[in-house]
Formats: sequence, structure tokens, C-alpha cells
Amino acid sequence: MTLTRRTLLAAGAAAAALATASANAQAQPVFPSRPLRFVVPFGPGSGTDTSARYFARQLQALTGQPVVVENKPGANGFLAVRQVLAAPPDGYTVFIGSNSTLAVNAALFRQLPYDPVADFSPLTMMMRSPAMLAVGPAAPYADLQGLLAKARAEPGRINFGAGSAGYQLMGELLNDVAKVQTVHVPFKSAAEAITAVAGGQVDYTFAEVTAVQELARGGRVKVLAVAADRRVAVAPEVPTAAEAGLPGFEAYTWVGAMVAARTPAAETARLAELFTTVSRMDETRAFYERLGATPMTGGPAQMRDFQQKEIALWKRIVEQAKVPLQ
Repeated sequence: MTLTRRTLLAAGAAAAALATASANAQAQPVFPSRPLRFVVPFGPGSGTDTSARYFARQLQALTGQPVVVENKPGANGFLAVRQVLAAPPDGYTVFIGSNSTLAVNAALFRQLPYDPVADFSPLTMMMRSPAMLAVGPAAPYADLQGLLAKARAEPGRINFGAGSAGYQLMGELLNDVAKVQTVHVPFKSAAEAITAVAGGQVDYTFAEVTAVQELARGGRVKVLAVAADRRVAVAPEVPTAAEAGLPGFEAYTWVGAMVAARTPAAETARLAELFTTVSRMDETRAFYERLGATPMTGGPAQMRDFQQKEIALWKRIVEQAKVPLQ
């Protein structure tokens, strides 16, 4: 066989291989090519659910694919986690988690049935919402300093209601930063805790901005501070904890998106791109500002770093406050 003939055959084979690869690439559907599913560990109307449904609408507009939100509340988020980790790891099932499922549980449970770091690949933070410290309308405290002065004068006499483990640890964080000793009173929900505060059964509680606003406007509770680095637009009259005399006290609920760690890198990266695109939209900032929250615009690396710092913080608080492990 002549050199020219061998060259032509090789060129033909290469062209055929290139054509085959091109055909395969064209046949491969662009991800996502079918409906996505968001699994939420809380019921409809929760802050996590609200975020999930907002991002679902935006991702549907970006991809042209339906996005279904499934609420799987109960068992400290374990049911939702189990559903996500049992699903095919193909990128079509996304876990919309929160500070409780992705950080607080790691600090509170002796044997957690999942690893919030190793079992998941982060996509992005979605939002964070600062906690507000509320007291009853008849409380004798005019401000946060008054509450803390009372707590210092009578250690163990002041109590706080908490409707979840996350809010319980916020109360313990306040004790740590302010160097006071207050007593935790558990409730089944944040709504029950703030109702008890309004009725004078407990001294104070922490709650999301949206959960407090209507009660505060109606005079049923007084808000002494917001545990944030800046005031919130929907309640500009409420000082930050630092402005109220307690620098260093910040506490947030937050929501983030993750997929099972076994999900292929390409699908994970595409989802992260879509989620971060939504988080950076002006419409998203406006949406969250109406709720007293802010969007979080970092991608996977920033979310992992944030999550690990949160886990370390709450583990320290649990150990320091001697909170019983579950």
C-alpha cells in the first residue's frame, strides 16, 4: 500500500470517528431534558418551601423544564434526606435544605443517619434570614440591654421559648455572647413559641422576620433586636444586636440547594450554574427583601465553606451549653 493510500485511509477513519462523535454529541440531550424535582424537608408555607417554589419557577423559565416541589416533612428532616439519597443520582432530584438539616442536626444528634457534608454536593446558598428577638407586650424590658441586665441579675430566672433545635441553639448562642444564663423552654413550632411570648408564658423567643412582623404591628409582641449585620428593610426601626449593645451576636436561618454526592460532575456543575444565576437576579433580591431576607450568591465552594463553619459553630455551642445529644 502506498503512503498516499495509507494517508487517505487514515484520514477517512479519523473523519468517520469525528462524525460518529459529533452524532453522539448531538444525540445526547442537554441537561436538564426532563422535569426536575425539589425535595423540601418542611411543609408548605415554611421559609424553605417558599424559597424552593421561587427557585422552581425561575429554573423552569431558564430551562423550559417543569420543576416539581415535593414537601416531605417530619423526623427532623430525615425523611426528605432519605428520599433524596435513595433517588437515582442523575441530577434530577435536588435537596432544598436548611440550617437545621444541613448544620444543626450535625451538632445535636449522636448518631445522625446521614452525613450533611459527605453525602451531598453543594450547589449554592439560596438565602439567609436573620432571627428577631421578641418579647411580650407587657415585658418590663424597654430594650435588649434591659433584658440582659435582668438575666445577669437573676441567673436562671429568665427563659426563652424555641420551636426548633435551631432556635434553641440561637438562644444558647445569645447566652454565650452576652455571658448570661437563661433557660430553654421547648415548643413544637416557632409559631407556638411566639404565641407563648405574646401571652406572657415565656420571656422571649427568636423567630423569622415574617413570623414576627404582623404580631409586632398589632402590638402583640415587641421586637428588641435583629440578629444581623444590618437592619432589615421591612423593619427599619428595629436595631441590630450590635446597635442594641451586643456586638458579635448574629444568628440566621438559611436555605441552600444540594444534590447527592454521587451525582455526576457535569450535572452538578450545570445545576450550580442555574441556581447561582437565579440567586444573582435583581428579581431575586427584591423577592427576598420583601420577606426581610437576603439572597446568598456564592457557588458550591462558598456554600461548603459556610456550611462547615456553621457546623463547627453549633457543635461548639452544644458542647459549651451542655445541650443533651439526641
